[in-house]
Amino acid sequence: MIPTAVTATAAATDTVKPPASLLIGCAAGFSGDRVDAAGPVVDTLIARGGPAFLIFETLAERTLALAQLRRRANPHAGFEPLLDDMLRPVLARCLQHHIRIVSNFGAANPTGAARHIQAMARELGLPEPRIAVIEGDDLSGEPHRELLRTQLGSAMDGIRMVSANAYIGAEAIAAALDAGAQIVVAGRVADPSLAVGPAMSHFGWRADDWDRLARATMAGHLLECGAQVCGGYFADPGYKDVPDLHAVGYPIAEISADGNCIIGKAAGTGGLVNLASVKEQLLYEVHDPAAYLTPDVVADISTAQLEQLGPNRVALGGVCGHARPPSLKVNLCHEGGWLVEGEISYAGPRAEARARLAADVLRRRLPALVLRVDLIGALSVMGDDAGSLLAASPAGDVRDVRLRVAATHTDRAEAERLAREVTALYCCGPAGGGGVRTALTPRLNTLSCLVPREAVKASFRMLDAAVPNTVAEAA
Repeated sequence: MIPTAVTATAAATDTVKPPASLLIGCAAGFSGDRVDAAGPVVDTLIARGGPAFLIFETLAERTLALAQLRRRANPHAGFEPLLDDMLRPVLARCLQHHIRIVSNFGAANPTGAARHIQAMARELGLPEPRIAVIEGDDLSGEPHRELLRTQLGSAMDGIRMVSANAYIGAEAIAAALDAGAQIVVAGRVADPSLAVGPAMSHFGWRADDWDRLARATMAGHLLECGAQVCGGYFADPGYKDVPDLHAVGYPIAEISADGNCIIGKAAGTGGLVNLASVKEQLLYEVHDPAAYLTPDVVADISTAQLEQLGPNRVALGGVCGHARPPSLKVNLCHEGGWLVEGEISYAGPRAEARARLAADVLRRRLPALVLRVDLIGALSVMGDDAGSLLAASPAGDVRDVRLRVAATHTDRAEAERLAREVTALYCCGPAGGGGVRTALTPRLNTLSCLVPREAVKASFRMLDAAVPNTVAEAA
């Protein structure tokens, strides 16, 4: 009887169908991205059918610190300012068609973002969605001060901390999805983890399945910058032509059970997905192609293979993975004084010489400030903060110049002096100056360190239903 039982078990195993491939569309690559991007992505996911996710990647290093500042001013704020504009147009269709949503638009206030979405759903007359909040990345509280000081030492002395956040991985996202979340709202998770979490949950991967995690990580890496893999930040007329860049589409990845993926884009949109656009995005922000460090895995793309399958369809394979790092990266942002900027225009004969004279006037008037000088139209992007290239370049005959001068200072009053002096150039500077604009902005500085993985406790919490709130209160 034993052989019969074994045979029956084997036969049953052979009939088990592998999980269907997973579609993940991305509708944002940074805070402030286009708010109409999600519509075509969702339309395409619905048309293609099958299990699907929509992700929004809206965090950068400074974005989170700015969100903390907003939360200081208003405890209901601190999440993605465009959350309503991004999500409201597609929320109903996503819920109706079982497209689950994962995003880091929680920023400094994931619970606030979740409440905002909860209120949005009520206002749209939708059933209460099951929303999970990812927690554990925020290390700015008092219990973590000693941990940060141990890692940063004297760099912590005298600073006024705004935020400290660890880059956590995909496990808490996967656990939240396993628990039935329709929407997962996170703060500082690593960008690719927004795709790794759904893949882990959908396919049932272990947290140490390094090859599959690495492949999904690179799929997430191709998605995370939104339109970049579809021709945005890629187009170069006559060299890398991109059709209909004004209507560039956003990407969709089809991930298989082994973690390999096919990258495409939303149907009916501009842009392109080809070998060149995918290669550029694959290498974007990767220091060592053989060891791309993330909280989930160390991905190795040194043996990656790409294949153009057809128009706007590129397959990625050959990625392998290694055990994840023992540490997590933390970014700490702190108050860094003030950035002051001033601009004035000069045009016509000898415009460049007059702009240079105006800059010299400002230097002599403000010896305590280290000025960054740009001659927009003559020398700006290629210039250096010290002004060495500008000093070494003789005045040309540019007839349309915008002088920009900037400085930083810890004392607001000292910084404001530059703004006043630029304004004074109207009547106290060279001939023909006009169009003065000045700005004073609080400055944030960043410190980075590594902390032991076990010191960061990432988890999820299901948002309780029916908590009174309105979109107006949360905005």
